[in-house]
Amino acid sequence: MSHITIAIAATKTLTFVFGATITYLSWTAYRRTDAAELRSLALGFAIVTLGSILGGGIDLVGDLLPIGGPEPVILYGVFVQSTLTMLGFGFITYSLYRE
Repeated sequence: MSHITIAIAATKTLTFVFGATITYLSWTAYRRTDAAELRSLALGFAIVTLGSILGGGIDLVGDLLPIGGPEPVILYGVFVQSTLTMLGFGFITYSLYRE
């Protein structure tokens, strides 16, 4: 296992820990206040966190997955992470503009 593989695994693990904590705190606040904005905020952070984990997982085990083609497998991980980050930030933006 290379140093960069270990670094990716470590940063993705910490991203999951912090993202899960923010998601939990946002969800707890939503349950306490029943504010729809906080529900959207929690969902947004959950999607961003999920994207990071899935993207990192594809990066680490991509060669074992039945995906491929002319593009390197790492591009699939980048695409998944970027797509879910975009969706999550959309929910977070929506939660901040909601009244």
